[in-house]
Amino acid sequence: MTILITDTTIVTVDDADTLHHGAAIAIENGRIAAIGATPALRGRFPGAEVVDGRNRMVMPGFANIHTHLGMTLARGIFEDLSPPHAPPFCGGLSPLPLPPLSAEETGLMVQLGALEAIRSGTTALLEDGAGIAGYAPLLEATGLRLLLAERAWDRADAGIGDPGSFEVSERLGEDGLERISRLHAAWDGKAGGRIRVGVAAWAPDMCSPPMLRRLRGLQERLDCVCTVHLNQIWGEVAAVEAHRGMLPTEYLHAEGFVSDRMVAAHCRCMAHREEALLGRARARVSFNPAIAARRGLSPRVSVLEAEGCTIGIGTDNMAEDMVEAMRTGLFMERIRRADGRAPTPEQALRWATRNGYAAMEVPDGGWLAEGNRADLIMVRTDRAHLVPRMRPVSGFVHQGQAADVTDVMVDGAWIMREGRVTTMDEAAIVAEADRVARRAWARMFAENPSLEVPPGFAPAD
Repeated sequence: MTILITDTTIVTVDDADTLHHGAAIAIENGRIAAIGATPALRGRFPGAEVVDGRNRMVMPGFANIHTHLGMTLARGIFEDLSPPHAPPFCGGLSPLPLPPLSAEETGLMVQLGALEAIRSGTTALLEDGAGIAGYAPLLEATGLRLLLAERAWDRADAGIGDPGSFEVSERLGEDGLERISRLHAAWDGKAGGRIRVGVAAWAPDMCSPPMLRRLRGLQERLDCVCTVHLNQIWGEVAAVEAHRGMLPTEYLHAEGFVSDRMVAAHCRCMAHREEALLGRARARVSFNPAIAARRGLSPRVSVLEAEGCTIGIGTDNMAEDMVEAMRTGLFMERIRRADGRAPTPEQALRWATRNGYAAMEVPDGGWLAEGNRADLIMVRTDRAHLVPRMRPVSGFVHQGQAADVTDVMVDGAWIMREGRVTTMDEAAIVAEADRVARRAWARMFAENPSLEVPPGFAPAD
C-alpha cells in the first residue's frame, strides 16, 4: 500500500539542502514515489494510507558507519578507562577485559544496541565484529539496513597499541579469512538486498603484511567494502612504527590496502602525510565523535575533507545514539577549528546521513528524492527544546534528542511507529540485558580479585 505523510516539514539533504514546508511525501514499493505539496499528492495518491505529519519533520535516517553492537556490555565502564596518550604504552583499549558471554547472551547485548540505534533514528549501520554469523539472524529481524564487516587479524597474544613483539599466528589469520568468506556466502544480498557483507582488518598493528594483502585480495574477489581501525590511539602509532618503521596509514598504503572502497575508522592520531594518502585514495572516514570525546582525541575532519575523504559518522563503543554523535561531531570540530560557524548544522547532518549511505555504497539512500530508497525518520518538533521552529535543521542538530524520533522506516517498512519499535520486544530485551550484563561483570570481578572494580559499581541482583 502507498503511504502518504502529509502536512509536514521535509528535510531532503539533497545537493541544495532543500526543505519543503507543509508538504507531503509518498512511499510505494519501498521507495519514495513523490515529494510535493500536500493537496497535489493527496489527489495523485487517493488510495494511500495517510499519516498525519503535522508537528513532525521527515528526514533521512542516520547511517552509523562504525559500531560494535555487542559492546553495550561495557557501557558505564570502558568510557572512563581509556589508555594513555603518551609512553609507556602497554597495549589494549582498556585495562579491564570484557566478561565472557555465551552466544545467546552476546546476541542479547547486540539486540540492546540495535534497539538504541533504532530509537535514535538509525536506519543503516556498519557492524564491525568477529563471529557475526552467530547473531546475524537477530540483526536481520531488526529491519535495519546492514553492512556486516567480519573482522580478521593474525597477531597472537596482543592488543591494539602493544609495541611488543609481533607474533604471527597463521591459524588466527586463516580462521578470520574463512569466517569472512562464510559470512559473505550466507548473508550477502539477503533480506531483499538490505544486508551486505564486507571485509574488516582489525587494525594495522594487528595484521602482518601478508595478512593485509590477503584481505585486500579477498575484498576484490568478493567485490565489497572493507574497513579498518586506523590511527585510533597513540599506542597504535608507536606499535606500527616499532614493527614496520612507518606510520599506520603509510603501512596500509604500502601493502595496497588503502582504496576508495575503504572505510577508515577513527583517524585521530595522524600526521598530515597520512591524511593526504587517504585523500588521494578517496577513502571514506568514520568520524566517531562521542568515543573520541571520551578518549580526549579527535581527528582533523576539515583536513581530511579538504584532502578528498568522504566523512561519515559512527558511534563505535558503548553507545548507539546517532543524534548525540552528530551533535558531538559538530561541537568537537568547532572547538578544534576555533570557529563558531563551521561546520554548519547542515554539514553535520550530511555526515550522519547521505555521506554515511555513500560510504556503505547505497547511493540512492541517505537523502530524500523521488526514486530513492524510503529509509527515513519522523521527528516530533512541537517540544520545548525545538521551539521556535525557524531553522528546523539547526534546531534539531543543536538541540534535538533521540527521544524526539517517533518513527523509523527502512525500505518503506516501519521498524518504529509512534514511538514503539515494531521488530523487537523492547521491554524483554532491556530487562534481560541488564540482568545478564550485571551478573557477567560481577562474576568476572569475583573470579579475578586482582582486577580493580570501578568506583560506583552496582552489584548484580
